[in-house]
Amino acid sequence: MTDAPAKAALASKEGAPGAHADAPVATPATDVVILGPPTADGAGVHVLRAREEKVELGELRPLAEGRPLAGEVVTLAPRKDNPRVCDVKDSYRPPSVAAATSLALSHKGPAKVATEAYRDGWDEIFGKKPSPPSAAN
Repeated sequence: MTDAPAKAALASKEGAPGAHADAPVATPATDVVILGPPTADGAGVHVLRAREEKVELGELRPLAEGRPLAGEVVTLAPRKDNPRVCDVKDSYRPPSVAAATSLALSHKGPAKVATEAYRDGWDEIFGKKPSPPSAAN
């Protein structure tokens, strides 16, 4: 393994079996990954990540052009005393699902897909709906 930092996508599985939120971390300000065995397809590696007083399970995979991101993009810097332990620097963290959901649901009901300008144009082209006929006396 080289000493140069490597960028990769990290998909965490919070709350996965074996992930202990109560596990103490050496220093609260550290973000560390321990590299484990390769994934079943051989394209990535299983990892244990300790950050923010939590331990998370996940997979580390190389970035590939044209492929969607599945998690965070991180830069790893292997430690000299143990290259399987790496310091982590976040390069990109996607917005949380809760934040994205709250932004998308700013009003009740279905999505508003037709603007007033669209409706005005519709009325100009197709005319307004005729009013219902009045009852004859």
